[in-house]
Formats: sequence, C-alpha cells, structure tokens
Amino acid sequence: MAVTVVGSMAFDAIETPFGRSNKIVGGAATYISWSASNFTRPVQVISVVGGDFPVEELDILNARGVLTEGVQIKKDRKSFFWSGKYHMDMNTRDTLETQLNVLGDFEPVVPSGYQGAEILMLGNLSPAVQLSVIEQLNVRPKLIVLDTMNFWMETALSDLEKVLQKVDVLLVNDSEARQLSGQYSLVRAAKEIMKMGPRYLVIKKGEHGALLFYEDHVFFAPALPIEEVFDPTGAGDTFAGGFVGYLDHTKDFSFEGMKSAIIIGSAIASFCVEKFGTSRLKELNRQMIDERVQQFVELVNFDISLV
Repeated sequence: MAVTVVGSMAFDAIETPFGRSNKIVGGAATYISWSASNFTRPVQVISVVGGDFPVEELDILNARGVLTEGVQIKKDRKSFFWSGKYHMDMNTRDTLETQLNVLGDFEPVVPSGYQGAEILMLGNLSPAVQLSVIEQLNVRPKLIVLDTMNFWMETALSDLEKVLQKVDVLLVNDSEARQLSGQYSLVRAAKEIMKMGPRYLVIKKGEHGALLFYEDHVFFAPALPIEEVFDPTGAGDTFAGGFVGYLDHTKDFSFEGMKSAIIIGSAIASFCVEKFGTSRLKELNRQMIDERVQQFVELVNFDISLV
C-alpha cells in the first residue's frame, strides 16, 4: 500500500566538534522519506515549505517514489530553519536559532489520493497538527506511529495526551520517556506510557541503541559503533523512516516484526550520521543496507553454554 509521513521539510545549519555545515536541507519528513523509500513506495508526504525551498530536492524525492502532493508551498514565505551546535559527546546540543516561519501556522491537508495508507508516520510536530491529520483520514491506518519531544510535553501536554490515545507506537528518547512518565526506571516509564494509549514503545538511546516495549516483553537493539560521526541531527528521523518503511514492506506488525524493524531503522540511522544532512542517505542502496544489517547481527550474536 503506502506510508503517509507528516513532518517538517526545512533548513538546518549545524556545527559539531568535527565540522560545520552551511544552510542545508533537513526536516523530519525529509529524513523519514529518504529512509522509508528504501523499502516501500509510495511514501506520501504532508508538509509545508517556503518559496526558498529548492524545487530540485522535491524532484529527487519524486524520482524515488516519494509523493509530494501534500507538501504546501508558500511562495512568498520562508521555510522552517533550525541552527544548532553539538557538544563533544554528540548527544547533547544547544539550539542557536529557531525560525518557525511557515511551520508556525501550518494547517495540514490530506490529499484524497493519500487516503487508505496502511501506516501513518507522525513526525515531530505540534500535537494539534498531528491530531488534525488523524482526524482527516476516512479509514484508520493499520499502524499509527508517533514521534514527539520534550518541548511538546512542556507546552502542549493536553494535546499530546489526546494524540497518544490514538496511536499504536510511540518513539521517544530516554529523557523524554522519563519526563512523560515521571519515572526514572525505563521499565516503569514504559508501563506508565503504554497506559496512555500506545501498544508499543520505542525508547531511543542514541549511541547506546534502542529499547522496544510491548506488554511485558522487552527487546534491546544495539547501536553500531561508528568510527566517524559527523552529524547526528537526522538520525532519529532516519531510524523512524527505516522502521516504518520496513514494516510496510513486511506487513508484520507483531512484536517479532517490530524487533526486525528496529534493527533496520538502527542500521540506516548508522549511515545518516556519517555525513552532514541527507547526503549519506542519497548514496545508499539495498546491498549497502543489507551488509550493515549483517554487521548488527554479528555484533550481538553469540553462543553460550552454562556449566
């Protein structure tokens, strides 16, 4: 069928201990689409950009089977812009500048051709915008996946709670899981969050991998040790794209299917950090991805005999 992706298409300017980029194309929907389209097509994007967003970026995505009919282009306005500086650990960062621009009053519209997608991937946006998309769908997708962040927990918690009641999978990092649940233990945090609505919870831990929770089951996926990490900005969205793209490819939405999807998402995210922006994702093919997935398998594969 298809995956519908809701999220930002934007500009980033990034500084890390290992280099800096000028203004480059980023945004959650951009990373998710590049990643998901390795496994499933079409990927249907709902977003908004200004007249400054390069048309050729949309053309390249179109050529990959990413539909952009749902991308509103406000020609007389500017695209969302974020600038940030990463610390040496590459997990903590300072936001230097945020310009909401067209994202500030974004009202998403679901094109009629997008109806019927089996998976809805709600990238990190205002919960009110995420809820609006869910309410515009004629038929509920088989799987709704939500990404959110601490900012929305602090400024729009009631809206976020409404969205959580309607989703199947929540993606957050460990600090966000603790903030949302009020629990330090991630196991306890998971139990509290799943009471809010999601059946599955994925807690991302950056270079320390990811945890998958479902009922009383827990699965841990490692992160591949990468020699050169240049830019972690889009890693979480790339993970999400690989996760939903693979699930749409397999149609296996069980706990076992989710486990495989987490490994796939982690593998593609490990490519993303190797260069600034989406440049590394544009070089990927399935053979490269398969080889990296095999590295993940070998990383945690062991035989043990207890004597």
